[in-house]
Formats: sequence, structure tokens, C-alpha cells
Amino acid sequence: DVYKRQTYWAVARASRPENRKRCSTYPELTLSIVSRVLDSRTAVMVGLMAWVVPGAGHLWLGRLSKGCIFFVALSAMFSIGLMLEGELFEIEPSQPLVALAALADLGIGLPYFIAQMFGFGAGRVVATTYEYGNSFLIVSGLLNMLVVLDAFDLALGRK
Repeated sequence: DVYKRQTYWAVARASRPENRKRCSTYPELTLSIVSRVLDSRTAVMVGLMAWVVPGAGHLWLGRLSKGCIFFVALSAMFSIGLMLEGELFEIEPSQPLVALAALADLGIGLPYFIAQMFGFGAGRVVATTYEYGNSFLIVSGLLNMLVVLDAFDLALGRK
């Protein structure tokens, strides 16, 4: 287990057609991104960072393009949901479907709490775009949960 934590693995850059021939001729060019397998406590911290700020886990792991894309896409999706007058649900145990929607909304992390603090996400049920807004808010939270799992798996070296 200690050996696994200290070993390094490399990702080949031969995915682009122009690099395939060069990488097969010169194998030393295939080692472009070097990452280290982290221990489980650090992987949990990466997962927490990825939940609090969408894409932060990937940024911390050195996956800059993925992290930036996740941050921009998920933040834009959440913002669009708020602009479409969607509702940020609160957990109500007496209504199980509302509680599930609230857990999905919480999946986006810090933006949920910032929106709640400034009074966004009240939702107008009579608005034409209310259901679309709810869909954007819920899906942005669920997608961020998948991004968190991806960052956690990357940190443990499973991917």
C-alpha cells in the first residue's frame, strides 16, 4: 500500500493523430503528465473541494482544462436555473420528492449556499419557466456529484 502511494504513473499524449507516430518512435515523449496516487485522506479532501467549488478537485489534481470546463459549465447551468426562476428546495422529510430535489440542489456545493444567502432561488410557481429552472438547478447539482466522484477516483488512481 505504501509502495502504491509513492509510485508515479504517466498518461500518454498519443491521442492526437500528429503525435501518434512521434510517440511510437520515441517512447520517452509519451510521458507528458505525471500524477501521483494519493492516500485516502487526501482523496477525501479532493472530493470535498470538488463538492464545495465545482471543478476545484480537478484543478487541484492538475487537470486544468477539465477543472475549468466543469467550473464554467456547472456554474452557468446553476445560474441559468436561477434566472429561469427555479426553486432551491429545502429538505422536508414529510415530502420525500421535495427532499430528494433538495439533496440534488445541495450537490452543487457553495453556489447553493451563496444563492440562499442572497435570497435567490425562491421560485415563482406561476412563472412559465419555473419547471425549466428547477430542472437546471437539480441537474447541475447531480452533475457536480458525478464530477466529485470522478475527482475522487482520479485522486485514488482508479482512473
